[in-house]
Amino acid sequence: MTSNPSCSLWFFAARTDTWYMMNTIPHLVKTSNFPFQERVIAIDTAPLSGEKVHRPGIGTMEQLKECTRRLIDMDVIDRVVEMNYDPDYVKSIYRKHFGCAVRPTHNYKGYPIFGSIFKIEACESDYMVHYDSDMMLYQDPDYSWIEEGIRLMEKHEEMMFFRSFGGPPTPEGKMLQNVPADFHPDGFYISKTLGSRAYLVKKQRYDRLLPLSPLWHNNYKNRFLNSAPKNLKTWLNIFTGKGKLDSWETIVSRGLQDSPYYRGISANPKGWTLHPIDRSPIFRQSWPEIIKKVEAGIYPPQQAGYYDLVPSAWY
Repeated sequence: MTSNPSCSLWFFAARTDTWYMMNTIPHLVKTSNFPFQERVIAIDTAPLSGEKVHRPGIGTMEQLKECTRRLIDMDVIDRVVEMNYDPDYVKSIYRKHFGCAVRPTHNYKGYPIFGSIFKIEACESDYMVHYDSDMMLYQDPDYSWIEEGIRLMEKHEEMMFFRSFGGPPTPEGKMLQNVPADFHPDGFYISKTLGSRAYLVKKQRYDRLLPLSPLWHNNYKNRFLNSAPKNLKTWLNIFTGKGKLDSWETIVSRGLQDSPYYRGISANPKGWTLHPIDRSPIFRQSWPEIIKKVEAGIYPPQQAGYYDLVPSAWY
């Protein structure tokens, strides 16, 4: 008899997360309600860059590590790893994933592109679930979006990623934003794009998508360089260090579009995620109470159908 596939849970955590991760990470582990092989936090020790520098509530590295120690003591997390920024290791991983050793470890916004790759490489399970540490999740007691995803991915060889229903449903059980056009009769939507905030991936299958072509954000002052072919921008970065990478999810999305693979999105409204885009003082004060309501499946009518939190509906 074939054993069930193993699955681990991975989070990112950086100094920007210290003021809320003690609320969100226990919440996500609890509501996921899945027998993970292990639950891991990958700490980003690199200096903050891009828009991350201006995030509110930035903590110290010691405060971040203290939060992770507390999560281990609470039996929320099993272990913590630091992203391995050894230059030789970064080059070897980039050569595998991009076919060349580009230089940036983060994208133009300061999001850890190398970290996105690092956790997939470091995961020891057949499957990996990733959540950004600011996500929120609701699930009915008799439902698991992860179980659904593994079942579907074992059946559909071209499903590279899977994620839960996006946002609390409308009364008709629908999503109102970012709904892919193609619906599969097995009960999921087909998308040729990746959303990197929450997803399930089969580790060995992901290798089939490699190498991916690096994509570059248009940040050059020179108009010619901004319109230059991507291969030229890659060469310039390797030899001069100039240029900033676009988002990892954009790079992977291009790879999906150029391949037979796709991301599946659950059409089952019994489990859904919510992403906060607000960082205002009133939101920061309200967030713990919002998490409690999400866990109970309670949400204002104005939020129905939308994956991004609608601030005016909650406070």
